[in-house]
Amino acid sequence: MPEEYRLILKNADADGYTPDIKCYLKHGGYEALAKVLKMRGRTVDDKKFTAQEYLREEVKRSGLRGRGGAGFSCGLKWSFVDRRSGKPIYLICNADESEPGTFKDRQIIHKDPHQLIEGMIISCWANDVNLAYIYIRGEFPEGARILENALAEARKKNFLGKNICDSGYDLEIHVHRGAGAYICGEETGLIESLEGKRAYPRIKPPYFPAVLGLYMCPTIVNNVETLCGVKHIVEMGADKFATLGTPNNTGTRIVSLSGHVKRPGYYEIEVGKATLGELIYHENFGGGLREGRTLKAIVPGGSSAKVFKAGEKFKLKKRLPDGKMEENEVDLLDLPYDFDSLMSAGSMSGSGAIIVMDDSTDIVAALANLSEFYAHESCGQCTPCREGSLWMSKALHRLSHGEGRKADADYLTGIAKNIQGRTICAFGEACSWPVLSFVGKFKDEFEARGEADEKARDSGAA
Repeated sequence: MPEEYRLILKNADADGYTPDIKCYLKHGGYEALAKVLKMRGRTVDDKKFTAQEYLREEVKRSGLRGRGGAGFSCGLKWSFVDRRSGKPIYLICNADESEPGTFKDRQIIHKDPHQLIEGMIISCWANDVNLAYIYIRGEFPEGARILENALAEARKKNFLGKNICDSGYDLEIHVHRGAGAYICGEETGLIESLEGKRAYPRIKPPYFPAVLGLYMCPTIVNNVETLCGVKHIVEMGADKFATLGTPNNTGTRIVSLSGHVKRPGYYEIEVGKATLGELIYHENFGGGLREGRTLKAIVPGGSSAKVFKAGEKFKLKKRLPDGKMEENEVDLLDLPYDFDSLMSAGSMSGSGAIIVMDDSTDIVAALANLSEFYAHESCGQCTPCREGSLWMSKALHRLSHGEGRKADADYLTGIAKNIQGRTICAFGEACSWPVLSFVGKFKDEFEARGEADEKARDSGAA
């Protein structure tokens, strides 16, 4: 029977658990940090590692993938850091959480902030970082206040500052509040904002954060949930952590479930151990759709993910233990909720936000709402995105307000295709993929709406 596996959220909703350091210490808080600070170098397979190098290898071996959207290997990302430049290395926690439908990281910040701080300290130690930042979006004033208080508590207990726990290691962490812009979730746009500039994403190459990040120094940018996972890798060990979830999709994942389900909320699962159908219909999760309704569509990974249409089938490839590839046809509701399966099906798990739409949904209005958001949030640096996102929003506004044309479906598709792949950052894809998938899979609804509007205008003119 599918059920939650609470690792990161183990204490978050427990009776009597509070976000202060006294409660955190009572539940074993900062024990993982103490373990790390006592680590010594070791030899593995005739290769010598310093303590920091060994921990970086452990994170890589655990299979932990970024929980912010891209699903890239955390350990591999750390390995790209330029450690020979002689410049200081920075670590930034991306707590912007601006993807519509996503509400997981704020649960950690509000309910268990010291878990994030401990994960950050461990990650900073592993990467020779002495100054780190938590970049939190401007609409989270209470979250920022909680984090500032938690950092003050950690300093008072000597978990931050000079000579942490008499280890000789120095670290300071600061909270930086953004002004509330979707583009600041993109790591280079975030870095520009943190430097006090307009959040224009940088061109990669050459501005890969691992080489040229904050203040043109090597920089690591990790998501809130990802950094919490590092703490649990230290506690459990890489091998045990890797047994959670499924191959290449290890550990747990916090899912934000919203839309037309009976029990919307956040749920933590072993990655790939629950299907989309189970997350929506099982009593341990969404509890099914509203009475008398049927499923129409699912957005599986935040609003920028390509939509799935009810009843779709997919051919998924899976590597067998002997190395051979096996292909099976899978129904939409039987798709395992993991990075690779959703990508193979043509979408992504993204930020872990599942938006469920039943048959009462006006697909045209839903896409118009999304496109208005993306047109507003475009930073304006790239012409295809700046102009195209606005054109799509205007066309969808026409369609959803009785002023559409049958040709608008093809018009929208043409604009979206001319945006994707032609922008500095992935915002171009974020605004074009919903249009391409919604129009592509529900084209009859868009054309019918436009045709009805044309007929109404013609009859009015007559």
